Amino acid sequence: MNQYFKGHLSHKMFLALTALGIVYGDIGTSPLYALRECFWGPHAVPLNNANILGILSLIFWSLVFVISVKYLVIVCKADNRGEGGILALLALLVDPSEKFTFSPWKKKAIIWMGIFGAALLYGDGMLTPAISIIGALEGLKVATASFDNYVVPLAATIIFGLFYLQHFGTHRVGSLFGPVMGVWFSTLAISGVYWIVKEPTVLFALNPWYAFSFAWFNPGYGFVVLGAIFLVVTGGEALYADMGHFGAGPIKLAWFGFVFPSLIIHYMGQGALLIQNPLAIENPFFNMVPESLLYPLIGLSVMASIIASQAIISGVFSLTQQAIHLGYLPRMKVLHTSKSERGQIYLPTANWLLFLATIWIVFEFQSSTNLAGAYGIAVATTMVITTLLLYFVASRKWKWSLFSIAIILIPFFAIDMVFLVSNMLKIVAGGWVPLSVALFIFILMTTWKRGQDLLRNTLEYEIPALEDFLQDLKEHPVSRIPGLAVYMSRSVFSTPPALMTNLEHLKVVHDEIIIVTIINLEIPYVGEQEKHFVQSLGNGFYRVVIKYGFMERPSVWTELNKVKLEELTHPLADATFFLGHQTVVKTDTKTRFTWREKLFEWMYRNAQGAYTYFEIPPNQVMEVGSKMVI
Repeated sequence: MNQYFKGHLSHKMFLALTALGIVYGDIGTSPLYALRECFWGPHAVPLNNANILGILSLIFWSLVFVISVKYLVIVCKADNRGEGGILALLALLVDPSEKFTFSPWKKKAIIWMGIFGAALLYGDGMLTPAISIIGALEGLKVATASFDNYVVPLAATIIFGLFYLQHFGTHRVGSLFGPVMGVWFSTLAISGVYWIVKEPTVLFALNPWYAFSFAWFNPGYGFVVLGAIFLVVTGGEALYADMGHFGAGPIKLAWFGFVFPSLIIHYMGQGALLIQNPLAIENPFFNMVPESLLYPLIGLSVMASIIASQAIISGVFSLTQQAIHLGYLPRMKVLHTSKSERGQIYLPTANWLLFLATIWIVFEFQSSTNLAGAYGIAVATTMVITTLLLYFVASRKWKWSLFSIAIILIPFFAIDMVFLVSNMLKIVAGGWVPLSVALFIFILMTTWKRGQDLLRNTLEYEIPALEDFLQDLKEHPVSRIPGLAVYMSRSVFSTPPALMTNLEHLKVVHDEIIIVTIINLEIPYVGEQEKHFVQSLGNGFYRVVIKYGFMERPSVWTELNKVKLEELTHPLADATFFLGHQTVVKTDTKTRFTWREKLFEWMYRNAQGAYTYFEIPPNQVMEVGSKMVI
């Protein structure tokens, strides 16, 4: 038992170390710019000892309430079979097996909130690489004025290299993420201790009275500066989204045992520096170390920023894959970059679109101060949506009483709303960028989902049910040709359109036919025992249902080879896969939603081919075309 405990603890410690790089990269690089933006820029507060202690106190208690309590104690409880993230939370609420009863309008509102919250991550994914890498390179300006004109080109070069290397996968360098971030957080703590020893009065900021008095006596700019203070908690959503990779235990261990103390010590150290030397406000992070250590610190900061950027890029890949499986985005190319880690994926389309957006932001905003004006609004909105969705989970799934909800969730909702409103002041300064991107992605996702529903309804209306088709085939036999044919069907009850088209034009069917239906469940993974359903329909027809979770990569060829169909006389290697290729044609009637019809038609036309997405051997595929009017 003792040996098991030691082994379990060492494994948990290893996962906690790994989580430092993947989970805490974003929140760990906030010290590069967060405190400076409170006293620097368009919404700066006067730099004096009282304001320094007040803002430090607000930073400390924000990290306590938002990260330590809300996310790590409460939100992490809302896991979808171990997986976290806003789409996993949404899937938990709309999962039919949970038997939650929502009115149609409330269910639609919940789905739309979840989709918009997911879309906001794309806006965050554009800004995180830009602000963290530029913030790290701005240390060169502290070292010498000669680098003033090179920060932006250097940032663009590093960002290009980062996105270019994505197709190699992160598993080769991922093992270095944890140790590098371990050195990073240790450096934060050591530099903070140095200045705290010089100015120990800064520790008075741990007293919540200083936060309260700052807000009370400075109601004007005290509220405005909350938008800058919010930058210290912008990595909160990553804790929840990455829960499935490491588990809640290691993430909590890393936070409470290392990350949280290091951040607090460092922020206090920056405050101590500003008390002793107010002129250091131009870049307090890099002014904390002597000149001899400046270049090593810049190098370490760039590495930490790259790791933070990698974490958000990987998050975008995972989110996109989840959205495809849940039916909110069209099929697109997904490559697995690791044979051992199924979560290591690369999506070329998402990668290069994100790169172009990030590069544009770098050249448009030029500095971390300008970027701070755009950063935060997307994350603040996501946090509000997470709390609203959490209310439904607490009331419906956890069966919390109204009293429990009132004393636990309402205070967090109030905090989220205060941060959101304060961040709204950033909309004109650049916050419109991530919101516009999120709105665009939201329109794409809802348009695709609605179009798919209409297409499915059209197919079910125009094509007979499979049971009726088989009965008609039995009563009116047609010529059967030798061979094995595999048809894909959207529904277990409908006849594949390709089968109907073949019969209509060729007047023959194969003597053995497998009808495959893929069902995407609103859970992360499906166990092997539950993955397949096989049924003989008679007259040489077989039904195979394959179930996938939203974190899994579908492979029809792999799964069919696992299925036992002993009655088949033809090997699967000789089968022909008939895939329907519907050409979507919009209606002639012009409505106010004509633009969405055109958008869906364009998305449908550019979606990845079914045989590629479902990993079907291309030399065994025959596509059968037809037109569908929606």
